[in-house]
Amino acid sequence: MRAKTRSAAAALFAAAGLLTAALAFETRAQAQPAAKPARAVPVFEIDPNWPKLPANFSAPFVSGVMLDPKGNAWLTTRPIRTKAEAGKIIGPPLMIFDPNGNYIRGWGGPGPGYEWPASEHNTYIDYKGYVWLTGDSCKGRTSPVDDDQVLKFTQDGKFVLQIGHSDAGKGDNDTENFRRPPNVQVSSKTNEVFVADGYGNHRIIVLDADTGKFKRMWGAFGKAPMGPEWCFSEDATSIQGDGAPYFATPHVLLLSHDDLLYVADRSNLRIQVFSPDGKFIRQLARYDAPFARNLAFSADPDQTFIYTGYGKGIAVIERKTMEYIGQIQAPGFNIPGHQIATDAKGNLYITGVNIPGKANVQRLIYKGMSAAR
Repeated sequence: MRAKTRSAAAALFAAAGLLTAALAFETRAQAQPAAKPARAVPVFEIDPNWPKLPANFSAPFVSGVMLDPKGNAWLTTRPIRTKAEAGKIIGPPLMIFDPNGNYIRGWGGPGPGYEWPASEHNTYIDYKGYVWLTGDSCKGRTSPVDDDQVLKFTQDGKFVLQIGHSDAGKGDNDTENFRRPPNVQVSSKTNEVFVADGYGNHRIIVLDADTGKFKRMWGAFGKAPMGPEWCFSEDATSIQGDGAPYFATPHVLLLSHDDLLYVADRSNLRIQVFSPDGKFIRQLARYDAPFARNLAFSADPDQTFIYTGYGKGIAVIERKTMEYIGQIQAPGFNIPGHQIATDAKGNLYITGVNIPGKANVQRLIYKGMSAAR
C-alpha cells in the first residue's frame, strides 16, 4: 500500500459528519465521460466507534478487509508494520470483528506445510467458507523474498492448499507460480479461483479452486499478458488512446451476479470488464486523480453501484453503464481504500491512512439514497 500521511487527517475525522456524494471532478484526458445531471446516490455516515480494539492491542496496520456471511469483518493486518505501543501487544495477522465491532479472535503466521507471506495483503472468503490469503512482498525492496504464492485455509486457520511458492515466480508465462498477487475471487458456478496477478505480473490467471490446476489467463484488453518488470508500478502520468496495452497492478477483481469480471487496473487508472473466459467488454478510465485502487459492489441484488477509490474519496459508478455519477467523501484518509468492502446492509468498509488512535480502517454506515436534484 502506498498511502501518504496527511497532516490534517485527525481534524478532518473529528469534523466528519454525514457523508454525501459530490459531482464529478473536472477531467483532463481522453476517455473521460461527461458528468450527468445530479441524481440519487448512496449516502453514508462514519461509525466513530468501529472497530473496538482490545485495550491491550496496538492499533494494527490494516491492509485488507473482507466481510463473511455472518457480517463479521476480517481484517488482514501486517504485524511487521504495526507500530508497537508501550504496554500493548501486536495482534495476529488476521483479526475478526463481529458486526458491532467487537474483537472475536485472530490467527495466522508461519506454520508447517506452507509458506506464509512476508507481507500480508488481503483475505478472501469463498462460497464454501474457505479463507484465501495473498501477499505482496517484493524481493530486495520489502523483504528477502517475493510473495509468489496463494494460501487457502479453513476459518479456524487449518492449512488446506498452497498454489505457487515463495520467491519462485518466473513471469507472466509461469502457470505454477505468481508474482506478488494482490487478490483472488472464487466462482461458485465453476469452482475456479481467479487471481489478480498482480504487483509483479500483468495478468488475470484462473485455476481450479480445489487442486490449483492452471486453466487459463489473459492480460489487459483480453490479450496475452505482458508488461515491464517492476516491484510496484507507478501511476500513469500521461495517457494516449485507451491507455497502456498491459495491466499495471491489476489490484482487485470482482465477479458480479451476472457473470462479469471487473478488474481494478490500479496504476493505469482504469476499471476493465471481462467475461469469465477473458473476453474484453469495456473499460472506464479517469486520469485526473488516483482512480480504480480497489473495488466493491453495492449490496442490492442488482449490484447497482461500483465503489472504487478516486482521489481523496470513493467514486460511485453505475455498474451496468460504467458511468461515474458521484463521490463519497472519506475524511481521515489521504488516498482511501487500499481495500474496500460492503456488508449485507450496504455499509462500506475502507482501509487507508492511519486515523490517530485507531486502526487504519473505517466503517461507513449506509443511510439510504440522497434525493435527486
